Amino acid sequence: MPTSPALSARLIFPTAEIVEEFYLPIIYTACRTCYSEQLPDVIWDKAVSRGVADEKQQALVRKVMESGHGSTIEHVNFTFAISGVTRTLSHQLVRHRAGTAFDQQSQRYVSFKARDNYTIPDSITKGDLPDDLAGQFQRAIDDNLELYGQLLQAEVPAEDARFIFPNAIQTNLIMTVNLRQLIHMSGLRLCTMAQWEIRQLFKQIRHEIFRVSPFFGSFLAPKCVPLGYCDEMGNRDEHCRIRPHRDSVMAVWEAYRGGELAETDGPIVPETSPFRPKPRRADRVPVRMEAPEAGVGQAAEADRF
Repeated sequence: MPTSPALSARLIFPTAEIVEEFYLPIIYTACRTCYSEQLPDVIWDKAVSRGVADEKQQALVRKVMESGHGSTIEHVNFTFAISGVTRTLSHQLVRHRAGTAFDQQSQRYVSFKARDNYTIPDSITKGDLPDDLAGQFQRAIDDNLELYGQLLQAEVPAEDARFIFPNAIQTNLIMTVNLRQLIHMSGLRLCTMAQWEIRQLFKQIRHEIFRVSPFFGSFLAPKCVPLGYCDEMGNRDEHCRIRPHRDSVMAVWEAYRGGELAETDGPIVPETSPFRPKPRRADRVPVRMEAPEAGVGQAAEADRF
């Protein structure tokens, strides 16, 4: 069985002191510059000297972030040392391109002398599989790694011997990412529909951000949390209950708009919300749309997105 270090994500820059002193003022300055006649360096001096209290800076930053003005949070970066992840994970991770930088352990220039640098999923090691499938799986990996060693001894270049490696082989990376992209990545990879290993990685990344800044860490969540609904096709049965599926939300909205539902004493939507439906005039006759022709409704619905 593999004995190499387990999956790990460690924040190596910035320190908690740097984040606390500079990161919030940097983003606050970016936000205020967009909506103020003051010079950016004047705004910065007030922010970093705490002439503007942290609570006030956080309130503006949160408001701007929730409005979707994401460029303001691209000014701060986080660098992680990631180890013990598989090539299965790294192939997913490097799909994220904008706002990220990666450097990964090379299988071309590194000749792996250890034969235990691989990961076997729990579904195999702890699953009740028939016909010794778990043993066959591990023996197949061990045989591949043994053949890899023999190829190296036969002076086959490591860049060619590596062709025998399975996706289970572990690798190490350095990843630097700005806050906007990190929030986006976390929204996808913390989702319960994400592959288990990369979800585990982003749980650790979220823990590391919380360690240096609970404020910034609070923005790292499955994408359904800020959206208010789930848009994953695979969750239409709503087996994940974090948020209702978009289909359910739209069905309720269509029923309400059609007059089939009435508001409770709640109200469900706060009176201060810009999304609260306007009261219907008593003398206004509800207008019902004609049923679309076959195929037309689908096209119109698709155009909305």
